[in-house]
Amino acid sequence: MSAQPQSQPASSISLSSRPASGDAPGAADQVIVTGGPTAVVDLGGLRLVIDPTLGPAGGKGYLVKTAPPALSAEEIGVPDAVLISHDDHPDNLDAEGRAYALAAPLILTNPGAARRLGVPAVGLAPWESYELARPDGGALAITAVPAIHGPIDGERGEDGFINTEVTGFVLSGEGLPTVYLSGDNASVGTVVTILDRLGPVDWAVLNIGAARVPTKFDGRPLSLTSERAAAAAQVLSPARIIPAHYSHWTHFSQGVETIQPAFDDAGVGGALRLVEHGTPVQLD
Repeated sequence: MSAQPQSQPASSISLSSRPASGDAPGAADQVIVTGGPTAVVDLGGLRLVIDPTLGPAGGKGYLVKTAPPALSAEEIGVPDAVLISHDDHPDNLDAEGRAYALAAPLILTNPGAARRLGVPAVGLAPWESYELARPDGGALAITAVPAIHGPIDGERGEDGFINTEVTGFVLSGEGLPTVYLSGDNASVGTVVTILDRLGPVDWAVLNIGAARVPTKFDGRPLSLTSERAAAAAQVLSPARIIPAHYSHWTHFSQGVETIQPAFDDAGVGGALRLVEHGTPVQLD
């Protein structure tokens, strides 16, 4: 991908060169969900962070955050790239997360968000890819994939999107597990489309919490319910599933207590990797 970042004033955050914790890139292929939509992905010796929400609990515009992340910006350290599914909802990119992203060497996001964020953001339309060089001499491909942030029959805005423009990502490379990061996608059909286009994945990080805002689409879910996530897991099988974005915000209508039962009912309970926030899941 040859797209170039747009111009943007420098950010105000300064980060250490590598994480302060023992989970430094290169140690293992792993995912650490830190709370809300934020996940640290160590893959092929590179560190990626998706949708950084790094601020304290409290009101964030029209939404309310109930807990801080399990890892701070300083504990995560400088990533090789930040992935942003969308920049215009505070539960996916808060002020602290925005500063963190703008201090990173690279942001990959949807085209509209890239225009708003500026340097170092690169916009990827669905199915476009960007390659990062790995320390072992190989490459990690990051492919943008569709996401629908609400009911599929929801009214589209002037920009043509339901709710807002959102992208998911598929990470792949020779000798590496393939990882799907859903972003705020509420559509199981979209997951089918992604697999039809790109083939099977080994792991999926699914945003699950059945987010609802009363003023949007009559309060219908804006992200996967636990039951729809289980249906997506059936489609993704035999991929293993790491849940994200089901806590830390008051607009979630389902929480951790609904995830395991829904997966068990759907016959995919064995695929679930549900751990405490901040706990690494090894991508073995």
